[in-house]
Amino acid sequence: MLCAFPAAARVLEVGSGRALTLPSQAAALAVSGDFVRIDPGIYADCAVWRASRLVIEATAPGVVLTGKICLEMGIFIIAANDVTIRGITFAGARAIWHNGAGIRGAGRNLTVEHSRFLDNENGILAGGPPDSVLRVTDSEFAGNGSCVAACAHGVYAGAAIFLLDIERCIFRNTRTAHHIKSRARNTMIIDSRIEDGPDGTSSYLIETPNGGNLLVQGNVLEKGPLSSNPRVAISIGVEGVTNPTDRLVIRDNVFRSDLPGRTAFVRNSSAAPVVLEDNAISGDVEVLQTPAGGFLWR
Repeated sequence: MLCAFPAAARVLEVGSGRALTLPSQAAALAVSGDFVRIDPGIYADCAVWRASRLVIEATAPGVVLTGKICLEMGIFIIAANDVTIRGITFAGARAIWHNGAGIRGAGRNLTVEHSRFLDNENGILAGGPPDSVLRVTDSEFAGNGSCVAACAHGVYAGAAIFLLDIERCIFRNTRTAHHIKSRARNTMIIDSRIEDGPDGTSSYLIETPNGGNLLVQGNVLEKGPLSSNPRVAISIGVEGVTNPTDRLVIRDNVFRSDLPGRTAFVRNSSAAPVVLEDNAISGDVEVLQTPAGGFLWR
């Protein structure tokens, strides 16, 4: 059989029957390029990862981290570059400042695949340098969010990184805050489901408060009857457009409003035009509000 790992890489195995029984023990030993493989189980643990080029993955479904956060920040804190996390559930992150995260990213280039974020304040909260990419694929976010103090969101790119890329993900039942908030210079949200459902109380479905290029394509979007912000589904530039903003494309989406009154599908507070193309919209919806910008309708 061919080895699944590069010849020079170490594999750190974590589980109840292993030499390392907790992810935090692996984090203390990991060096750049290691693979960390975690057996199924519920781990009341948190970890600060300081080695770059790690792959941290479940060996099978059922790896759950819950009940503890590190540094009053998150369950996993990624203080390194080029880290991939795969197949892990993060649940119940709470911090004294009400912004505890399932994953807190502070390095360059974080990839999250096939993971779940349940009942956290932030699902993922990430910053990083200007050339960083946060990529989230095939993952689920349910019951995250908080606005007890500063708001916490399903996914929050909290710095002007190069790219936030979300693909084939599910967001549901977000509490009071936004499903997705991005201060990235470029944001792509593709082939995902972002839904309040009957009980979700989210504010915006998607917000890019400082502008930036935006592609929202092929998604199923729903604004629920209990939304804490019934006026707008997608908001662009409402906090001031500080990112270069040249291209705003919202196409091939299905959007439904279940609100009793009128809501805006898109509110564009930037000067860049919005391309709205082949979106299927139902409910009492104003397609576009443009306090500052214009739009192209196709």
